[in-house]
Amino acid sequence: MIMIVAADKNWGIGIKGGLLTNLPEDMKFFRETTKNSVVIMGRKTLESFPEKKPLKNRVNIVITKSGNVSGEGVIIVSSVEEAAEKAKEYADKKVFVIGGGSVYKQMLKYCDTAYITKIDHVFENADTFIDNMDELDDWKIVEISDVKEYNGIKFNFVTYKRQ
Repeated sequence: MIMIVAADKNWGIGIKGGLLTNLPEDMKFFRETTKNSVVIMGRKTLESFPEKKPLKNRVNIVITKSGNVSGEGVIIVSSVEEAAEKAKEYADKKVFVIGGGSVYKQMLKYCDTAYITKIDHVFENADTFIDNMDELDDWKIVEISDVKEYNGIKFNFVTYKRQ
């Protein structure tokens, strides 16, 4: 499995249920990278999408205990373990973990790759965080893009692999 997320210098990933900032190039990378794949997310992540609708051209696996989730193309599971098992049914597709914070933390053990859009900025009001990948002994950077910039915010795409 592959984790895909944008994080600031403090490994913040969200503010009040939304993204830290709007980076069109990051959104394009996310769309192109996850298209025709499986995405695993928590209920709150699904609810943060426009009209609370699942992502098109993807298998959407949603982890929720409430069960109050519906939508065409949504597969409901009640645990990260069940999500990991369900994802095995799609051996012909890449599987991405797309949030939120607690789902990233719990699913990291199933991941062997992480695509992190590293934002060279600290969002003081960030309230959702992931583990600092640079401090995890079994993860190493294998690729870094050139620095990009949008509206004065610098960022780059960093690929980590579990060693």
